[in-house]
Amino acid sequence: MTAGPRRAVIPRGVWVLGFVSLCMDLSSELVHALLPLYMVAVMGASVLVVGTIEGIAESTALIVKLFSGVASDWTRRRKPLVLLGYGLGALSKFVFPLAPTLGWIVAARFTDRVGKGVRGAPRDALIADISPPEVRGRSFGLRQALDTVGGIGGPVLALGAMAYFAGNFQAAFWVAVVPALLCVVLIVVGVDEPNHAAADGPAKPRFRLRDSAKMPAAFWFIIAIATVLTLARFSEAFLVLRAQNLGFSIASAPLVMVVMSVAYAIAAYPAGVATDRGCGPRLLVAGVITLIAADLVLARATGPGSVLGGAALWGLHMGLTQGLLAALVAGAAPADLRGTAFGVFNLACGIALLIASVLAGWLWDAYGPAFTFYVGAAFTALAGIGLALRRQDVAALRRT
Repeated sequence: MTAGPRRAVIPRGVWVLGFVSLCMDLSSELVHALLPLYMVAVMGASVLVVGTIEGIAESTALIVKLFSGVASDWTRRRKPLVLLGYGLGALSKFVFPLAPTLGWIVAARFTDRVGKGVRGAPRDALIADISPPEVRGRSFGLRQALDTVGGIGGPVLALGAMAYFAGNFQAAFWVAVVPALLCVVLIVVGVDEPNHAAADGPAKPRFRLRDSAKMPAAFWFIIAIATVLTLARFSEAFLVLRAQNLGFSIASAPLVMVVMSVAYAIAAYPAGVATDRGCGPRLLVAGVITLIAADLVLARATGPGSVLGGAALWGLHMGLTQGLLAALVAGAAPADLRGTAFGVFNLACGIALLIASVLAGWLWDAYGPAFTFYVGAAFTALAGIGLALRRQDVAALRRT
């Protein structure tokens, strides 16, 4: 008797990188859950200022991914950039509890997001490198799910820390230092550079514009989809501000991030499995519909229950779409340009996120919270119309 073919499994390296993401998200989301409230209630910043800071911070992370992705393709080395990025994120966590002015907060947030940008594309390219194609969707879904478990734990820690320290923001920020340092240790001892990452040929001496011609049309269509969806979805900081706007106390407002992250975590891995089974187009349509529903619920919210319901729908949208888009990028890009591909993907999303967050902050100050979410629903509906008009291209994604 001969043994049948072995079923591909998710590699150990993906699991380790998933737990690294969990630890850093635990740290970052603790800070993120409290920072908008801290800037408005303690530092005296307006919502427009918060939206601008969040937009610049998050878009910086995504834009930096372009350069780190290209660098990882030049050298065929992913781990050093991953370690540098997580190291910067850990270092920034020491600044938040010590910051005397809003300027220091902005600098720390900027450093944290630069670190995220440095590590993001090389980490995603590393996952694509080490994952067999038949479990690539599962690998990205698992990494996203573990990352989101940290997203659940971060706001929970924020709630506990604010209760334990009697509303002391600085003391709560110190708690974020511990998981940030742990994730750096995990990278050093638990992540190995795959041998085949350096086997695709010599390092490229410089980036060449003609390399972009190697990207197939499907890749650019995926970039277009991701950009439009990001324009329709602004920073999650506005979920926290909406919670406070409708009666949540400063200490309890992070609960909205817990609910969002639970929905995100629950949906992420099953969405990855569905992606591997060729259901990408259906997931994309479902993600658009869910985001429209989230915006409408949040726009019409009148109390805590409806805010939490809107946050759950927001998280469901993220779970349905984020791992899917990453898996589609990995499948569409040539193997020797995966780092660059993820960099381009995140550059486009970064610019869109900056525009969306600044616009949302201005709409909030000028016309109120409800109008902000109605505009988000309108942008998402336009994205859905665009997908319907290109339904043949959307259907082709199942083959990517």
